[in-house]
Amino acid sequence: MAHQGDMPKGSTIDRSDRPGHFGWVLLLAAVLAGAVLSLRYLGSEQAQPLILGLLAFFAMAGVFFLFAWAIGVIQFAGQTVRNDITKLMADTAGEGLAVIDDGRIIYANEAYLSFARSDGDEIRPAERVFMGAPEVSEAIYRLAQAAREHRTGTEEIRLSPSLDGTQEFGWYRVRVRPVPRSGRREATLWSIADITHERERQENVFQELQHAIDYLDHAPAGFLSIDPSGSIIYLNATLATWLDYDLAQVGSGGLNLADIVPRNVVAVMTSFTGDPGTVRTETFDLDLRRRNGQFLPVRLYHRIAFGQDGRMGASRTLVINRSPGVEVDEGQRAAEVRFVRFFNNTPIAIATVNRAGRIVHANAPFSKLFGTLPRTGEGGGEGPSIFESFREGGPLEAALKAVAENRGDIAPLELQTAGENGSSVRVWVTPAGDTGADGETAILYALDTTDFRKVEEQLAQSQKMNAVGQLAGGVAHDFNNVLQAIIGYSDLLLANHRPTDPSFQDIMQIKQNANRAASLVRQLLAFSRRQTLRPEVLNLNDRLYDLSMLLKRLLGERVELDLSHGRDLWFVKADVNQFEQVVVNLAVNARDAMPGGGKLAIRTANVSAQEAARLNVSAMPPADYVLVEVSDTGIGMSAEVLDKIFEPFFTTKEVGKGTGLGLSTVFGIVKQSGGYIDVNSKPGQGTTFSIYLPRHILEVQEAPEEARADAPKKPAADMTGQGTILLVEDEDPVRAVNARALSARGYTVLEAASGVEALEIIQERGAPVDLVVSDVVMPEMDGPTLLGELRKLYPDLKVIFVSGYAEEAFRKNLPEGEDFNFLPKPFSLRQLVETVKQVMGR
Repeated sequence: MAHQGDMPKGSTIDRSDRPGHFGWVLLLAAVLAGAVLSLRYLGSEQAQPLILGLLAFFAMAGVFFLFAWAIGVIQFAGQTVRNDITKLMADTAGEGLAVIDDGRIIYANEAYLSFARSDGDEIRPAERVFMGAPEVSEAIYRLAQAAREHRTGTEEIRLSPSLDGTQEFGWYRVRVRPVPRSGRREATLWSIADITHERERQENVFQELQHAIDYLDHAPAGFLSIDPSGSIIYLNATLATWLDYDLAQVGSGGLNLADIVPRNVVAVMTSFTGDPGTVRTETFDLDLRRRNGQFLPVRLYHRIAFGQDGRMGASRTLVINRSPGVEVDEGQRAAEVRFVRFFNNTPIAIATVNRAGRIVHANAPFSKLFGTLPRTGEGGGEGPSIFESFREGGPLEAALKAVAENRGDIAPLELQTAGENGSSVRVWVTPAGDTGADGETAILYALDTTDFRKVEEQLAQSQKMNAVGQLAGGVAHDFNNVLQAIIGYSDLLLANHRPTDPSFQDIMQIKQNANRAASLVRQLLAFSRRQTLRPEVLNLNDRLYDLSMLLKRLLGERVELDLSHGRDLWFVKADVNQFEQVVVNLAVNARDAMPGGGKLAIRTANVSAQEAARLNVSAMPPADYVLVEVSDTGIGMSAEVLDKIFEPFFTTKEVGKGTGLGLSTVFGIVKQSGGYIDVNSKPGQGTTFSIYLPRHILEVQEAPEEARADAPKKPAADMTGQGTILLVEDEDPVRAVNARALSARGYTVLEAASGVEALEIIQERGAPVDLVVSDVVMPEMDGPTLLGELRKLYPDLKVIFVSGYAEEAFRKNLPEGEDFNFLPKPFSLRQLVETVKQVMGR
């Protein structure tokens, strides 16, 4: 490392190294060793010459080590070991970097040295590098003050000439920030970046904007804007020249519409009405009044937009000079060339047609949208019919007829282009004015709205699915309360009847049908994505293998099942029961699609983020996924059916053979599990469902579900118990049956019909209960609010929530980390008492 006065050009300086503790210990150890040896031989006269020699040797060694360290030949590794890669990055950085400690430069990279070295090879600090105008000194002073106060600061400084002296001026961004160092006071990092080119780009953009304004100002047509009061708020230079007005008068209230057009026309142009959010364009042929009183014949295309409140906004008015013999100068011709280029590059397709509907002229986007359309020749030949470009020409023909009859306010047309894969287009038809030499009578503006239509359809479908999902979730919650009472009372009756009792089988039928209804409700909740999931770490290969026997029984003998397991399959985190329901639903649908038999193939594989990006599955972001692919060789589906298969209650099966909830349930489960589903099918070629579940990275404390499957199961415990339970339920039948079940097991049950009543019971009791079993959705005070109030009185109170909604639906209303237990409705009385016994035993 070199010193400040003898730095070679292009190098860096670094005085941050100091001997570490290890170096000092080594040096001290050498001195102590010499001293010990000296003392050992002090008693021997014969050893005195040897002693003196050793002392002289150690003294010379110490001086040598100190001198070598001082000049940097010898270095000791300290506690702060410099990262050579980081230093190399700083040394070769494009911006100048310098570290200052107590006014001294202890580090400077090559970029800093290139402009901070003086003629005498002295390295100047930034305060001396930037000297000049007062504004430069003020900026550097602010940065120096920030450095002294150990704050960060940034300034952009214009220096003339530039630091390297090669340019008339230069722009620099100078920053300071404190650099904390272990065991030492903070130093300051100065960074200097040359941003001259960045500023030049900004100036170029501003100049281009000025050029664009200049193009508009000197266009071959006039432009003006009129506010609803009739004041002219904008006038381009071309129109100002035609009218002989000074542009300085525009926008300051010095020029009004009444100054240049007849008063009767002013009243018409400032009194238009329109529907909120619409745009209206009117054409006027009139004479404008110049400042000297002479008249200028023009055509005005007066365009007005109406706000959402129906009020008229400022106009956008195009003025065409219709004076005979108007000469076009070279500037105007160049502007026309630019206009033609813009006209052909606009994303809007534009064409003109004659009275017969034949295309006269068309721009490039129109030709691209509707196919190659020849332009009419100079001899007046006719182009193709515009009606051939659309599937239905009737609406367009009516619009052209309205234009020929000079009827205004023609609504935009929503049409389909011709061909098998026609695009959706929105077409505006406007009059072309006086019929020209080519016979043009109407102008057509067409915009491809295919993508917009797809987005609208997806949004409408999503809104419809959400609405049906909310309805299904609400119905499921209320229905679960009814089923809860039916199942509960069925359990009570079964407990009092022997299997040999004739009524036993009737009661069993009631309970079985209630359970079937509960299964249907769970499908509704799965569709609405409001079911309670119990996610576990799964290896899908193992789950599919365990499920294969059931699938074979479901498929029957005529359908072959082919399982193909991916190697080293990643783990996923999902509800095992819901995953099995997804596979079973898809397998049953595949079986029904193969009435004459066939093959069902289920394949698993890992899909990397790069592969996921190439798959182009709708709304699926690139990430690692586990693929479950279910393919059949059935009859397949048409495009119309594919668009509706996930809609609830849509089915292609016969009446009574399908609920229409199978695939909507699959869709809901996959989405609630964080996955995505894709379908490919063609008539006669079978169907493939591809399910992508996010890869789950195992944490240390986690174990896959199958690793815990062999754990010994605890034998059924005695369900009787003791203690006081507060039962909160607004449904009287549900509360009654649950109270009877708990009381029969030996518990003392306090009943409350609402959260408010439950709180009153606890306050009157003056002591906590052993357990609170509460519904979630209740009038006056819901379950989460009740829990919050109870926690204020008894923070350690045990709680079980029961609800027909999913656990996630109300967990967000609870404080983070709140401990509670959850039992989804409908549940059997045995499930209730088992859960109560388990919670109270903790």
